[in-house]
Amino acid sequence: MLKAYKYRLYPTDQQKNYFANCFGCARFIYNQMLSDKIDHYKETK
Repeated sequence: MLKAYKYRLYPTDQQKNYFANCFGCARFIYNQMLSDKIDHYKETK
């Protein structure tokens, strides 16, 4: 039997800015590495 729990967070404005910054950096790194992987694949097949 599987169970799931949902939680809701109510961050402060300072925490919202921090989360937005962290997720923005993570998204940038992911997209950069994906681009590098695609370029490498195009070169080497």
